[in-house]
Amino acid sequence: MAMTGVLRPGHIQMKVLDLAESIDFYANVIGLQDMGRDAQGRAYFKAWDERDHHSVILRQADTAGIDFFAFKVDSDATLARLEKDLNAYGVATRRIPAGELLETGERVRFTLPTGHDIELYAHKTSVGNGMSDVNPEAWTPAAEKGIAPIRLDHCLLYGPDIEKAQAIFTDVLGFYLVEHIQLEDGKTDLAIWLSASIKAHDIAFVRHPEPGKLHHVSFLLESWEKVLRAADIMSMNRVSIDIGPTRHGVTRGTTIYAFDPNGNRFETFCGGYQCYPDQKPIKWTMDEVGAAVFYHDRKLNDRFLSVVS
Repeated sequence: MAMTGVLRPGHIQMKVLDLAESIDFYANVIGLQDMGRDAQGRAYFKAWDERDHHSVILRQADTAGIDFFAFKVDSDATLARLEKDLNAYGVATRRIPAGELLETGERVRFTLPTGHDIELYAHKTSVGNGMSDVNPEAWTPAAEKGIAPIRLDHCLLYGPDIEKAQAIFTDVLGFYLVEHIQLEDGKTDLAIWLSASIKAHDIAFVRHPEPGKLHHVSFLLESWEKVLRAADIMSMNRVSIDIGPTRHGVTRGTTIYAFDPNGNRFETFCGGYQCYPDQKPIKWTMDEVGAAVFYHDRKLNDRFLSVVS
């Protein structure tokens, strides 16, 4: 049973400019497993240690960016309860029928004040991770292909009214605030990190004038050594690196930020502490914002703040 009924991030649908090039990149550089196409031509992928059918969907579009980000919940009853609670909170929802995404049950979609579409769903076909459920080996050959992340971990979204988005996640969906960066006025947040689990974050937001923007999608690796290996693979494939390898002050995770061929930023992430809802949120002030984001350099680069898709 989940802590709140929300289990974890389940999938992201991203817009790409060249689907064929993007399929090659996500399959061979990132190292995700290609899970097929649907009637709309969308491409589906999963990380090697994920059990459900997919976590990343790519759609051909005229611009890069995000279509929606989804969380899996523990049951149909939870899905119905959260939909009812969202409506009572004044958030409009709509049901997306089962099968609209491959191997995925009915979804509840709503739009945040930040301009982002969020989905909840209870069912997705379990395809396993290529290892037995009885006496399994430690890993499969798929764990060595490309960067080979373990799973989709989180995303960072840019948009206005992040405090209203936070209220929906905390008041309705049962998330809690883990860390935040506070502006000089001492009361308004520049950025927030939210969790539905014991992870340091499942989703994060930064205040930004344009709605509906994607800053990055993050993939989890097992160790700092794997992050360094990811840097080697990025260099071998001439991937455009934004920054890293380095460490965050916020979450304490180790990281590399880079761009896919479309300009969508992705992160290879490891570590981060465990947290619980009864812990007091960690606050960072603007005079230490550099260390909060990039602990080693203790300063921000211009692209990290300004480039979104």
